[in-house]
Amino acid sequence: MSLQMKLSAITLDCPDPMALVAFYQQATDLELHPKSGADFAGLNWGDGLLIGFQRVDDYRAPSWPDQTVPQQLHICFKVDEELDEAEARLLELGASKPDEQPHDEARARVLVDPVGHPFCLVRE
Repeated sequence: MSLQMKLSAITLDCPDPMALVAFYQQATDLELHPKSGADFAGLNWGDGLLIGFQRVDDYRAPSWPDQTVPQQLHICFKVDEELDEAEARLLELGASKPDEQPHDEARARVLVDPVGHPFCLVRE
């Protein structure tokens, strides 16, 4: 018999949890976890999943695509809107777009959040 596990939380290291949670909250319109603060902040997804952001002293941003500082985690987000529109909105919020784009840009885009975590946008 296999173990039944359901993912309940994903937590990203960062230098300032409240700043990074603000970026993701604006990008996703998710609800701020009520116990968010200077050392840990989170967003609640409708299905019970929490995406968290925890303060790490001497945080070092991933250096993707090179592996000097590995990315350690990669998140993909499905979007309903056109990828160009979603990308433009996220760039306005503080994301950046690396030159390295390993996917067909009509299908997916790699962006980097304000503290260096790469993530993908995938057309729904």
